Amino acid sequence: MKSYHFYGWETADAKPVSEEYPGIQSPAELYDALLHIWCAESCAPRLRGKWSPENPTLGQCSVTAFLAQDIFGGKVYGIPRDGGNYHCYNVIGSIVFDLTSEQFGDEVLCYEQNPEQFREIHFAKDEKRLRYEMLRSRLKAYCSAAAS
Repeated sequence: MKSYHFYGWETADAKPVSEEYPGIQSPAELYDALLHIWCAESCAPRLRGKWSPENPTLGQCSVTAFLAQDIFGGKVYGIPRDGGNYHCYNVIGSIVFDLTSEQFGDEVLCYEQNPEQFREIHFAKDEKRLRYEMLRSRLKAYCSAAAS
């Protein structure tokens, strides 16, 4: 079994609720696909200057968490961060996983009793909605190419 470093990878056995992304049957498979498509343009603008292929999850949390919600269902929660920001992650029943946790290195994050996050609020910012739409489109293209 392949080893991952994102939070919750060992128990993230959620199954897709949508067949929109062929080949994505688990959060780990989504993570593998995202490694090919995360980029500086999908990174939050305030962190874009620090984004690199060596730290591909940097600034990708909300767009990634809402994309994972599209595929696997569940809810998105946010860990309060400095400046009034939230670090987003996914919860499906008792399964908790954070596909972008690696951006924090050795920092230990608390995944309990955090507020639910809603796409209507996050996507009220056009730049964030556009980053999500780009990531979604790139994932669909990646899945189609991989299925061919």
